[in-house]
Amino acid sequence: MAEQVPKSVLFVCLGNICPSPIAEAVLRKLVTEQKLSDHWRIESAATSTYEIGNPPDYRGQSCMKKHDIPMNHTAQQVTKENFATFDYILCMDECNLRDLNRKSNQIKNCKAKIELLGSYDPQNQLIIEDPYYGNESDFETVYQHCVSCCRAFLEKAC
Repeated sequence: MAEQVPKSVLFVCLGNICPSPIAEAVLRKLVTEQKLSDHWRIESAATSTYEIGNPPDYRGQSCMKKHDIPMNHTAQQVTKENFATFDYILCMDECNLRDLNRKSNQIKNCKAKIELLGSYDPQNQLIIEDPYYGNESDFETVYQHCVSCCRAFLEKAC
């Protein structure tokens, strides 16, 4: 029997400290629960350089802790290699999507399917709002949105 090649997904937002590391942590938890960890490579990154090297926002970390979801992440920027090595690049809003599509046009061997994570939302809420300027309840809303989108994504991708 041929060995299964892991699938890969990169979650992307502006700074890589709010919604994208939450989505990364949520999907990691889902694949772990389904005993699929060996079949997935899951990461997150930023379109900007604002937060490179920083941990996730403390409110996001607090939200993940409340839901018993481990979060171990340092903000990084999307690289050219990401477009050639990830199967999926899932972003949070239209600005991210525009930036990623523009960058992907400069990559000869882009294999990644670039989409909004919200395109998997059963409620059809396409945009995952950045909670950076909000409060703890906004992070909870992002968490819940990521859970429903990641569940649907995993169902479709498997």
